[in-house]
Order: sequence, then C-alpha cells, then structure tokens
Amino acid sequence: MRGPNMSQPFLLAPIAECAPGPPRAELRLAVLGARGVGKSALIVRFLTKRFIGDYEPNAGKLYCRLVHLEGEQVAVQIQDTPGCAQVQEDPVQVLDALSRCARWAEGFLLVYSITDYSSYESIRPLYQHIRKVHPDTRTPIIIVGNKADLLHARQVQTKDGLQLANELGSLFLEISTSENSHGVCDVFQYLCKEVSKMHHGSSADKRRSSIIPRPKSPNMQDLKRRFKQALSPKVK
Repeated sequence: MRGPNMSQPFLLAPIAECAPGPPRAELRLAVLGARGVGKSALIVRFLTKRFIGDYEPNAGKLYCRLVHLEGEQVAVQIQDTPGCAQVQEDPVQVLDALSRCARWAEGFLLVYSITDYSSYESIRPLYQHIRKVHPDTRTPIIIVGNKADLLHARQVQTKDGLQLANELGSLFLEISTSENSHGVCDVFQYLCKEVSKMHHGSSADKRRSSIIPRPKSPNMQDLKRRFKQALSPKVK
C-alpha cells in the first residue's frame, strides 16, 4: 500500500532513507499527543537507538526506515506531529490537519507524559477523533505513558492509564524513552505487527471476494430419472 503524495501539507519534509530496490511491504504509522510529551524523542529512539533530549519546536516530519519484522524487511513510515491538542490559534486548521493525518495512517501511538495531567486528558478526544475516521476497530491504537523515569514529578498514575485504555479498548504501555530503547522498540514492533496483520486480513478478504463460486454439480441420478420420465409413454 502506498501513502499519499508527499507534497500534501501534513507530511512535512519527508526523510526518505529507505534504500532503493524492489517494492516492499509498507506500513504507515502516526504518533500523536500534546506538546512536550516526547513524540520526536520516541521516534528517534526507535529508529536510531539514541536518545536526544532537546528538540526544536515540532513542525511535523515523515520518517522512513527499513525495519525487520518477523524475518521480513518492511518499509515503515512514521509521521511525527506537532502538539496539535494544545494549539489554540486556529482550531479549524488544526482539526483539518489531524483528520488528514488520521486518514493517511494505518496505526497510531497516542502519547502522554506521566508528568503532565493535561497531556493525559488529551488522549481521549484524540482517540475518539481517530475512531471517527477509522470506525473499523481493527485499526490499532496504542496508548503510551512516556517519561516513566520521572517518578518524582508524576501527575498521572499507572492505574489511570490502564483505566483509560480499558475504557477505550486499547493497549496501554508505560515507558521511559530516556532510560532505554527496549520499551520503545517493543511498542513500535507491536504496532507494526498489528498493522501487518490488518494488511494480510484485507488481502485475504479481497481474495475471497474475487473468487467466483463454482456452480454445484448437477445430481446425475435426478437428471436420469427426469429424462426417463420424459421418454416413457404416459399411462392412462
């Protein structure tokens, strides 16, 4: 499956680092959440295993990498997004950009910081908006509580994240992007697998719908009986 034209405004400055070659399976992911929750750090940690603490204001970038997924090499596109949930200047424009991003992506990470309760409160409306665009519940959405190492500044308890995920029917993970890459990789690997399953399921559905049902074989005994009746003289 191919993404939309890269010139569209919500896909800014694509970083095309997928090596040229034959077409590969392609997965489209989006990372959303409030400003300052660590979305860019999360993506860079997954792609490079390095942690970078300071970033310029997020203008939205499209990252493309080849990732090994269960023995297969797949092209993963990850859309980083600005902290749209907290932007108040032009809510109509923000909602439009969010909708286009939601239509483009096939799997989502909704990220909040455990040190910022308002970022936690932004997860539910983000989830609900995505479900309006993707009513099919097979579309995977994972809720991520980031900055789990900052326990002294915690404002959101683990049980709160679990409760929200249970209410929304989503998976929940609490991780620390700065401490190690293992939890970050687990989140992205799981999301990639779920999107890949959705691809295979769609392909199977298409194959089933394209198969013309084979007509049933006629009952030869019944045909012989009718033919015999037609040829036999009528009994008065």
